[in-house]
Amino acid sequence: MDLAARLTRSDLVLDRRAATRALTATAVTGAALLDSLEGWLQPAAVAHARHRCGRLGDREVDELEKTARIFRSWDHRYGGGLRRKAVVGQLNEVASAINEHQAPRIEQRLYTVMAHLAGTAATMAWDSGLQRRAQDYYRLALRAAHAGRDILFGANVLAGMARQMLYSDRPQDALELVRLAQEGGGSSVPARVRAMLHTREAWALAAMGRTAAFHRATEKARESLAEAKPGEEPYWIDYFDDAELAGVTGGRLLELARKDPDAHAEAAADHITQALNRRGTEASRSHALDWVGLAECSYLQGDLTSAVEQTHRAVQCARLTMSARVRAQLGHLYPYTVGNSASRSVREARDNIRDLLAS
Repeated sequence: MDLAARLTRSDLVLDRRAATRALTATAVTGAALLDSLEGWLQPAAVAHARHRCGRLGDREVDELEKTARIFRSWDHRYGGGLRRKAVVGQLNEVASAINEHQAPRIEQRLYTVMAHLAGTAATMAWDSGLQRRAQDYYRLALRAAHAGRDILFGANVLAGMARQMLYSDRPQDALELVRLAQEGGGSSVPARVRAMLHTREAWALAAMGRTAAFHRATEKARESLAEAKPGEEPYWIDYFDDAELAGVTGGRLLELARKDPDAHAEAAADHITQALNRRGTEASRSHALDWVGLAECSYLQGDLTSAVEQTHRAVQCARLTMSARVRAQLGHLYPYTVGNSASRSVREARDNIRDLLAS
């Protein structure tokens, strides 16, 4: 696939000036984004037989699939950072293998591996602040999932693109992407994936101020997750459990609490606390985000003693991950610590945030 080769080559040789351009480049939004993805709903073309086939067999593809799983676990635990280059390098190797014209069955499996690697590269790039580069990898992941006839992972890619739009304050685009994923997956979407899609839908609705619709979508997510059975769904959705649902719901309630603390801050704190109690520290990025969110809830409620303690915990957890997103969210706590009347403990929390962000 030429797109994969061009994208990975340019990423692997990204110099400082190009990196600066990548950081400042904005993601495509609106019709320019959505219209280009409509082909996702069309059936994939059937591969034609070729006279010459590459040398890869099932054993080699098995190893590539294992590697893709490992890289995905890296992203879940650490975020972006230097590990992203390893993923991009492996993605480049898979693209080269596909260009060698493998047997049709092997080629289809390779496209699925490419989709999974590109999806991880997209998340890592986004987590590192490379918005346009992340979108390029998401597009590649969607094309590869289509070519590999991996409908479920394609829906997952669209959900990732929706999350990117939500962080870019484009909830309507995000909602369209989620609906595209739900339509593309059809009735075959398993319970855990369906629950995840409902939470992205709820996220978009909350960002649009549609509180009642947000609660309905969240309830659908809870009902779907209750139907999930271990071992019957793709490995890449294993992360979405009760802890993840609680954390995501708490994060959305926190967004609502910023406008109306009295109505939503306590509920947000309850859900985030549930996530912290259920989620292991091995999910270090999510663990750090939970502590950041809980600290903000306490600031909104005026509980400075708890807020300061939670801020220190958030900074401590943030030091264990290279996630730029964690640092960006931690930066949102800083204004709560600013003021001439701030107590000594609040000033210490502010200094702790400043030291981390400056490191």
